[in-house]
Amino acid sequence: MIETARLILKPLTYTQLVKYIAADGSLEKELQLNTVSRTISPELKEALEQTILPNVADTSKDYLYNTLWSAIAKESNQIIGDLCIIGEPNAAGEIEIGYGTYDAFQGKGYMTEIVQGIISWAKTQLLVKSIKASTEKTNTASFRVLEKNNFIKVGETDTEFKWKLEF
Repeated sequence: MIETARLILKPLTYTQLVKYIAADGSLEKELQLNTVSRTISPELKEALEQTILPNVADTSKDYLYNTLWSAIAKESNQIIGDLCIIGEPNAAGEIEIGYGTYDAFQGKGYMTEIVQGIISWAKTQLLVKSIKASTEKTNTASFRVLEKNNFIKVGETDTEFKWKLEF
């Protein structure tokens, strides 16, 4: 668990991920949280079912690098967004993150704080030397989060910017 000024970042276990996907309030009940209306994008649902759940179930992998970290706002006691580390550090010590804030909580600086929390945690991990991320070129809010956290644009495709933060 990671704590920031306004948030608690909780790495979800396998059974909690199953409840997260169900989106029926069972996860919030288990974690003793207030429920919030949330929908899971088709892309996230596919990632959860095809990659995240199998990786978290694999006991040879460190689940902290493979699970969804849910961000819980201390004030409202609600999940307000999520961040995923996409696999364990590679040979160069790089990890990659993906993230999203629920619609009702956007524009409040939460994601900047979530990413800062993960950066602080990652800096304490011996194998992690840098964090990578990709953003759609049209998603200004998403790349502003990275800029505010001192990521540097290191490349681009037709549709995405590639970012990196080295420690």
